[in-house]
Amino acid sequence: MRAQFVLSEIGVGLRRNLTMTIAVVVSVALSLALAGASLLVRDQVNSMKDYWYDKVEVSIYFCTKAEHNSPQCADGEATQDQIQAVKDGLAKMPLVQSYTFENSQEAFKHFKDSNPDNPLLAAVGPDSMPQSWRVKLNDPTRFDVIQSAFAGKPGVKSVEDQRKILENLFGLLRGLQTAAFVIMVLMLFVALLLIVNTVRVSAFSRRRETGIMRLVGASNFYVQMPFIAEAAFAALLGSALASALLVGGHFFVQEWLAKKVAFIHFIGLSSVLAVIPLLVVVGMVMAGVAAFFTLRKYLKV
Repeated sequence: MRAQFVLSEIGVGLRRNLTMTIAVVVSVALSLALAGASLLVRDQVNSMKDYWYDKVEVSIYFCTKAEHNSPQCADGEATQDQIQAVKDGLAKMPLVQSYTFENSQEAFKHFKDSNPDNPLLAAVGPDSMPQSWRVKLNDPTRFDVIQSAFAGKPGVKSVEDQRKILENLFGLLRGLQTAAFVIMVLMLFVALLLIVNTVRVSAFSRRRETGIMRLVGASNFYVQMPFIAEAAFAALLGSALASALLVGGHFFVQEWLAKKVAFIHFIGLSSVLAVIPLLVVVGMVMAGVAAFFTLRKYLKV
């Protein structure tokens, strides 16, 4: 009987404050969707780091004939002995997983395949492309070991790490994550204000009923329960909507964006589903706690 009464009171409260309830649902949904998006962007960045850093190579470029005027190539084109000396050094380093030599002809072919419309193709040839060792490391983050070992060696023009290219992309994603987090905090604050106001309006509109309940000896918990349940139910609806938005966003990414941006390894549906229970718990706890403290102050129970 008591459960039936509480459920009927929840229904009455939701109908009386329908517009504010809808506002709570929408604001909670948006804030939790942004929270979930922020977590997923973090997972995406970590996934991409694991995927791409495993493929990152360090390139040790050698001097060419055309670069004899540069300080590091003052002695002219790198000799075979200098190239072999670098190879011998790589072979002795436990950090090195594998290394592959790329001659000028192969480098020019790769440059031409990657930049078919580049106007420089008409002015340069294979002799302009440096020979290099492409080195794969067991730990790509320890690029500085290779750089300190070979930078400035005779015949070596430069030592470059492909991670520099990826860091710009990761920086953009981290910026998006930060923006989503800031907006999420603002939206959660708005959602809290709406929950507090909704509970206050609901309590004011039923002050006569709550007064009678206290007169007949109803416990504080029994008086507060319908209001807390209303807020939690609205938060549950918001969480469900936020979950639907995240799942819909995942399918949009997989079905459309992944085909347009093939170089990004996107996270799967399992990552999205792992975030959803957290959003539901956060939404309902936030609403319940906000309603509880609002009622303690407003109803003085």
